Amino acid sequence: MFAKGQSVIQLMEELAPKHYAVENDKIGLQLGTLNKEITKVLVALDVTDEVVEEAIQAGANLIIAHHAIIFRPLAHLQTDSPAGSLYEKLIKNDIAVYIAHTNLDVAEGGVNDLMADALGLTGLSPLEDVHTEKLKKLVVFVPADHLEKVREAVFRAGAGWIGKYSHCSFNIEGTGTFIPEAGSDPFIGQQGKLEQANEVRLETIVPQSAERRVVQAMLKAHPYEEVAYDLYQLDLKGRSFGLGRVGKLGASVTLLELCEQVKQAYDVPTVRLVGSPDRTVQKVAVLGGSGSRYVRHAQFAGADVLITGDIDYHTAQDALAAGIALIDPGHNVEKIMKQAVADYLQRRLQEKKSSTQVIASRLNTEPFQFV
Repeated sequence: MFAKGQSVIQLMEELAPKHYAVENDKIGLQLGTLNKEITKVLVALDVTDEVVEEAIQAGANLIIAHHAIIFRPLAHLQTDSPAGSLYEKLIKNDIAVYIAHTNLDVAEGGVNDLMADALGLTGLSPLEDVHTEKLKKLVVFVPADHLEKVREAVFRAGAGWIGKYSHCSFNIEGTGTFIPEAGSDPFIGQQGKLEQANEVRLETIVPQSAERRVVQAMLKAHPYEEVAYDLYQLDLKGRSFGLGRVGKLGASVTLLELCEQVKQAYDVPTVRLVGSPDRTVQKVAVLGGSGSRYVRHAQFAGADVLITGDIDYHTAQDALAAGIALIDPGHNVEKIMKQAVADYLQRRLQEKKSSTQVIASRLNTEPFQFV
């Protein structure tokens, strides 16, 4: 059984929620419809004519890409133009295009984590906070002999985290009272009679993004026909998510040695370096895509070097004067997301017993040649 388009994207947005994206970023469904069965998904960095042809040959009817195909408002849609021809080919072959851009950069397990992990960085933190999770408190009254089942269900669904501590809850025993009225099917007690039940007040923390999932899990695990529970908005801040990552290498290396690691880790033939090749570095900032405006963020975070793409001449001069090194492996290093996203989606779809296949694009969409 093939998954519907909406179901595939729901799984994608569990990895990279849309509210993680920076303001005005062009994300989401950009072309086609999700109201259909998806037989095969192609995960790509860019949607070029060659990538669309690859999707056609593979039998894919959904492309999930990192870079938008519609970035500016369209003044016209002329099919004899390069962009118009691309859209026409997608539409004629019933291929939908969904974009996950800065939300995938920000996400845990997304582009920037993949870049950091490829270099073996540890102790990671965001380079710039973009989104701070809002927290709620769930309070639910549970029969004492079902407490463990309900508590474990909400923990598995994402509740109970305070910082780096999981399975956090508070439990108070008490007596619950109720009368099952006509038409009820009570788990405890009889219709028309006042019942006093030994119950536990279970309290735990719920990230707002997991609220629906946690409540559904709680209701499914709870034995009562009508469940008494409350959700309270908290002023406390949850986890912060952001662009870029800052972390440490396992040991200090020279910039020249780090350049070689970068070329191997990101599969690029060459890099541009700002700074003395003999300089020793250990604290490293990484940011996928174009990162010129994040040099000061990296410097403020105490990084010895920032690894990012599209560094311009004047930014390089400023960084050199400020004493922070730069390594520019190009914008295309974000291709690291292709196989990782494909693997994630395939695993999740298999968990759902879906026959939908997910493949990573094999094409290199790097526009530059190195001569």
